Amino acid sequence: MSANALATLQSRMQKAQEISDEEKLYRYNGVLYPTIMCPEEHLKALENVKAREDDIMLVAYPKCGFNWMVGVMRKIIAEATGVKTESRMPPLIEFFGPDVIKVMDQNPSPRFLGTHMHPDNIPASFYTKKTKMLVVFRNPKDTLVSFYHFCNNNPVLPSGQSWETFYSNFLSGDVPWGSYFDHALAWEKRLDDPNVMIVTYEELKQDLSESIRQISRFFGFSLTEAQVQQIAKESTFTAMKESSANSHGNMGNVIFRKGEVGDWKNHFTPEQSEEMDEVFNKHLAGTRLGAKLNYQLYCQEAKK
Repeated sequence: MSANALATLQSRMQKAQEISDEEKLYRYNGVLYPTIMCPEEHLKALENVKAREDDIMLVAYPKCGFNWMVGVMRKIIAEATGVKTESRMPPLIEFFGPDVIKVMDQNPSPRFLGTHMHPDNIPASFYTKKTKMLVVFRNPKDTLVSFYHFCNNNPVLPSGQSWETFYSNFLSGDVPWGSYFDHALAWEKRLDDPNVMIVTYEELKQDLSESIRQISRFFGFSLTEAQVQQIAKESTFTAMKESSANSHGNMGNVIFRKGEVGDWKNHFTPEQSEEMDEVFNKHLAGTRLGAKLNYQLYCQEAKK
């Protein structure tokens, strides 16, 4: 992490400690966002982002594996282009603000960018320019658990929420960046877009090497099998967590917590599990994204 980036992050963390939990979130176009990290001026500035066809965009609903894939993508880009990215900050465009966006316009291609935003809120120029987007999804039960711990350990977000309160807010979409299911349904509509590739957290955990091959091909990168294996070895969740102190400072342990598949069963009551099943079926049963998440099989295995 660069000195400037670290100073900016520390300044925001300090500011977060000076405001109440109620002030840490605000609504913009009906969606909750963290006040400190992406204030309204940041979101308005996104309207002026000039996308490029060769931008590399990583998209994920919060706690679906975004930071893990940031590390993987940076290694893929470095191996394929020979250019290493200096910044270790998450490349979330909603964190940038007007000044950073101006600098971004001067950065050489390919630019590696990311967002947690709903696809309808991603700046239109990324669709106009047909920017390739890698979208990461994760089973909603584990997403909820990870999001719960993340919020309660992140000073820029409201902390001290009970499990029951956060669970209820997640189902209603009253969490930062909005409803998981709204995000999922919106990406379901874009599954036939040749510039969109959707992978799941569970797929990545099961066979990271094959995922790296597919992602590289999607972005037009050519990697040797030796490069693929090296990236996979350096990109396991355990390896990323061990290096997180260097890559993410004090936030490393907050961002990289467990990385497990099935941790939800340590938190959900049977009633909550059944309620989530009903919500999932209501929104995603019969959809291609729902099938890709392999929800029913995954839940049955996790319950054993």
